[in-house]
Amino acid sequence: MPRGHFITLEGLDGSGKTTQIKRLAAWLERRGTVPVVTRQPGGTATGDRIRALALDSRSAGLAPLTEMALMFADRAQAIAEVIEPALAAGKTVLCDRFTDSTEAYQGGGRELGSEIVLELHRLLCGNLQPDLTLLLLPSLEASLRRARRRNERAIAESGTDESRFEQEKDAFYSRVWAKYKEIAEREPERVVLIAGDLTIDEVHEQIVEAVAERLIAAAIQGDVALIGHGWFNRAIAQSLSRRGWRSSRRTFGSGPWSFIALHERKP
Repeated sequence: MPRGHFITLEGLDGSGKTTQIKRLAAWLERRGTVPVVTRQPGGTATGDRIRALALDSRSAGLAPLTEMALMFADRAQAIAEVIEPALAAGKTVLCDRFTDSTEAYQGGGRELGSEIVLELHRLLCGNLQPDLTLLLLPSLEASLRRARRRNERAIAESGTDESRFEQEKDAFYSRVWAKYKEIAEREPERVVLIAGDLTIDEVHEQIVEAVAERLIAAAIQGDVALIGHGWFNRAIAQSLSRRGWRSSRRTFGSGPWSFIALHERKP
């Protein structure tokens, strides 16, 4: 069975990640792919307990290294319990935050640096890398305004307090924002930067374009593209046809996971 796709969404609190991951999941489902949607911190029973501790404003005074250790404990559990099994089963995983967040918030915001974050990721997470990272980076002012308003509403409606980071000063968030930009510049093949104060629909359009392009690229192996059956895969095949590929009209195997169509590049 082919390995699944691992897609992460990153950005400051208030950047619109939660809204966009829901819209992306719905877009994939309409095309026949039901993704596994998770978040960090959280996404497992253990992770939810870590999240409550790490984000609650009553957890004031956490040392930066303690904070980073909590994030990696959560992440290692999520990889073992949710992410890796889903990828091994050929599923698409959508994850709200991954190690880029730790590099931005603890490496940048807490000024621990990137090196320690990347080394811990190698040691504790097996250096698992997303196939695609969608980095939402509206203006710092807009993100902070939305994040603080959202947390005030959550406290009033449910009593859930996840505002510890929102209480940081703007200088902290300036460092986080700058580190995210640095990550995008360092890894342009993995990270798609969606910048500016765009509407929800405009951001969604850029996200689905990036995801479709990455799935098409993943299908191409040299001069052939291996495309599975199904509505969504037919859409990929049609996109390749518009780019000058042609169908060989050949299929292989007998099961739902092994039917493969070949598309060869036109001379």
